[in-house]
Amino acid sequence: MIARIGIDIAKNVFHVHGVCAAEKRLMSRKLRRSQVLAFFRKLEPCLVGMEACATAHYWAREIAALGHEVRLMPPKYVKAYLKRQKNDAADAAAICEAVGRPDMRFVPVKSRDQQAVLMLHRARDLLIRQRTMLINAFRAHLAETGYVAAQGRTGVAALLEVVKADDDRLSPLERETLSHLAGQIRDAAARITALEKRILTFHRSSKASRRLETIPGVGPITASVIVASIGDGTNFRNARQFAAFLGLVPRQNSTGGKTRLGHITKWGDSYIRRLLVVSSCALIRYARGKPASENWLANVLTRRPGKVAAVAMANKTARIIWAVLTSGRIYHQEPPVAAT
Repeated sequence: MIARIGIDIAKNVFHVHGVCAAEKRLMSRKLRRSQVLAFFRKLEPCLVGMEACATAHYWAREIAALGHEVRLMPPKYVKAYLKRQKNDAADAAAICEAVGRPDMRFVPVKSRDQQAVLMLHRARDLLIRQRTMLINAFRAHLAETGYVAAQGRTGVAALLEVVKADDDRLSPLERETLSHLAGQIRDAAARITALEKRILTFHRSSKASRRLETIPGVGPITASVIVASIGDGTNFRNARQFAAFLGLVPRQNSTGGKTRLGHITKWGDSYIRRLLVVSSCALIRYARGKPASENWLANVLTRRPGKVAAVAMANKTARIIWAVLTSGRIYHQEPPVAAT
C-alpha cells in the first residue's frame, strides 16, 4: 500500500511518485490536470508532499479535502534530494523523499480567505508600481515642454492641472497625449484607494491584526499582510526564526568555530520586509531627537548609519510581532530603566 506520495505540480502535466512504508517505489506516473483529483480520490489516505510554489495551496486544500495529509515544502529545501538531472519524474521522487524527512521544514497551507487578503496586497503593490511608472513618464514628457514641478503629490497635482487647463501652454497634440497618461494616473490612484479601504476593512475585523497595530511602526497595511501570511505565528519556534524567515538576520559564513556574520540574507517575503524597513525609516525621524539612554533606536543611531539602524529596527519589530501574535496580548512598551 502506498504510504507516501510526492507530486510535482505544473500547469497541465503533473508527475506523482509513490513509495510504501518500506521505502520501495510502487508508482511513478504522469497525470493530466483533469486526472489529479480523480487519482487521489481512489487512493487510501496517505502523506502527500509538494513544493510550495504557484497553485500549491489550491492543490493542497483540494487533496486534503479527500482525506490525505498534505505538506508543503520550500523548493530550496527539496533541491538537496534531487538526484542527477532535473525532470518531472526526478522532481517528484525528490519531493517524495524530502517530505518523509523528520527535520524538514514545512509551509502551512493557506486558506482561501488568507489568499484573498494577500491578493489585495499584491494587487495594490502592482498598481503602486504602475502609478510610479506613469508619473515618471508624465513628468519627463512635461519637462520636455518646459514644465517642471516639485517632487511628491503636490508637484504631480500641479502638472495635472497644466494638462487639464484649457489654454495655449501645450499644443493640442501634446495635451491630447498627456491627457491619456493623466487619466491613467487618476484611475490608478482611485483603484489603490479602493483596495486600501478593503484592506482596512479586513484589518478592523481581525483581532490579531488590531493587536499588531499597537506596535510602533506597524500600521493596518503591515499588520494585515502579516496576519494573512503567517496566521498566529505558532509555526515558528521563536522570534528569531520569524525574523530569519523575513531575511532580516545576518548571513552566516562560519567554520572552524569562528563566527563570521555579513549582510542580511534578504530571504523570505520581500514585501513584508520592505514594509518593516520603510516603517523603521519613519521611526528614525522621531528617534533622532531623543536621548540615547532612553531610546533603543536613538542609541543604535549613535553607532550605526541610518539605513543600518532601520534594518536593525525592522529586525526588532519582527520579533515583537511574533511575541504579540503568539501571546495573544497587545504591545506594552516598557519604561526606560534609569541609569545607576
